[in-house]
Amino acid sequence: MFDDEPQVKEREPVDYTGPKVVAILAPVFFLVAYLSDKDTGLTVCLVLGAVILAIKLRWKLRKHVWFWAIIVFILALHLPLISIIRWKHGNIPTLAFSLPIGIVDFLLIMGAIGFAEKFFPKGSSADDEEEE
Repeated sequence: MFDDEPQVKEREPVDYTGPKVVAILAPVFFLVAYLSDKDTGLTVCLVLGAVILAIKLRWKLRKHVWFWAIIVFILALHLPLISIIRWKHGNIPTLAFSLPIGIVDFLLIMGAIGFAEKFFPKGSSADDEEEE
């Protein structure tokens, strides 16, 4: 009736993706840090975090087989990189030079998924094949 009354908006449910990702990656970090070293553990968590974030942002594509094939291919490409690349141990915090690399990695993952989305036909999902 009056324009000064605040409009009541329906609240959307809270997205707990961040705490879930941390809960998944914390044991991975400690396991890799125990088996190798903390720098490798941080690298593994950075890579997995970038992949999980890309999956979260492109979750609408989850029904497509090619989407999961791209994710597996990206993870397979990261395995040798994680085992080959060794971060310097020194006074510079690892996060200071690994975060930009993680951001670039995330952008490359999103680019690969975007390229595959344009390359593969729109109707190529597992549900489409089951319906026929």
